[in-house]
Amino acid sequence: MPVYEYTALDIKGKKASGIIDAESSFAARQKLRDSRMFPVSIKETDDTSVRDKAKTFSLYTPFVRVRTSEVSMMTRQLATLIGAGFPLVTAIDALIPQTKSHAFKKVLSQIKDSIVEGNSFAGSLSSYPGIFSSIYTNMIRAGETSGTLEVVLDRLADITERRQVFMNNIRAALAYPVFILLFACIVLFLLLAYIVPSVTVVFADMNQVLPAPTRFLIAVGDLFNAYWWLIVFFPVGMILAFQGIKRTAKGRYLMDKALLSLPGIGILVIKVAVARVSRTLGSLLENGVSMMPALDVVKNISGNILIGQVIEQASKEVGEGQGLGHALGESKIFPNLFIQMIQVGEQSGELESMLGKVADVFENEVESAVVSLVSILGPVMILIMGVVVGFIVLSICLPIFEMNRLVL
Repeated sequence: MPVYEYTALDIKGKKASGIIDAESSFAARQKLRDSRMFPVSIKETDDTSVRDKAKTFSLYTPFVRVRTSEVSMMTRQLATLIGAGFPLVTAIDALIPQTKSHAFKKVLSQIKDSIVEGNSFAGSLSSYPGIFSSIYTNMIRAGETSGTLEVVLDRLADITERRQVFMNNIRAALAYPVFILLFACIVLFLLLAYIVPSVTVVFADMNQVLPAPTRFLIAVGDLFNAYWWLIVFFPVGMILAFQGIKRTAKGRYLMDKALLSLPGIGILVIKVAVARVSRTLGSLLENGVSMMPALDVVKNISGNILIGQVIEQASKEVGEGQGLGHALGESKIFPNLFIQMIQVGEQSGELESMLGKVADVFENEVESAVVSLVSILGPVMILIMGVVVGFIVLSICLPIFEMNRLVL
């Protein structure tokens, strides 16, 4: 169904704009009049630009006008409407007028039309990877397959809301270190591009061997002046290459495997996955979903291919009569505390509540670890900046001291 952008006047004469879907421009005008809006202008929009914009590499996601908070709010409202008995298409249609973002309205309209055409909800969402993550889409797909879409949407709303709060805390903690980093880069650029060459040119006329630090500084300054464009664009090229590799199945697998191997980072990735899996699995079991369909849902939300494969293998063993704790423990990936608490929950018959406690424990550990790591970035950056600037000053002063010694 076509989508139209409109500008209209309400009954108080105030101008309003938005989008509306209808069979034709005439039908769109009639639909606006029925809602007591008087159209001033109306034109059909092309969803290609929105779709292409949403498919952009995640490097450009800051330029997509759909914020995480909007996705979180939409998910919560959609879960509420479906829980109240609304059909999926009707629920999405009811959310479109309430969405503030113009771009997100277009996306929701296209998703609704895709579902009406016979596509699945998850398949429609997968056309917009810049807005809906793979974890989000996989959870929706699993919820549709297992008939637990309402429960999955509720869980997704919790995940996105918690993630939003967590990211807000991280951004607040990163504000000072990022400012220090930017200031340090500007200072180093000025030193290497302008100050150092103007000072070291004095040493060119000296008929003596310069100290090693001074020679090194001059070489770095010459390199920076000759290849500054490479130094600037190399990180951008690396990011683009990283994104390209990550989009392939083999590249994603190798990156996920490398992440788990990194000291400190690997255990953090595992704790994030444990918290996410525990929270979702506990929620599904509490809402009456049996173990096998619940495991089928959570195997796709860990955020790491290797961990997902472990959960999938454990699901097969559980289907053969093995205990969940024992099946997950065979991989030696998950922390012992996670395995032990699951086994205690299975033995006591309170697996659902135990999974909730596990999620609380690991979520708190992850948040504390990240906040602690971010809090030391500022002092570390200041220390590194001090060392670099001190080296530059020392490299410039050493020849001067030597010249003074020769004069005396």
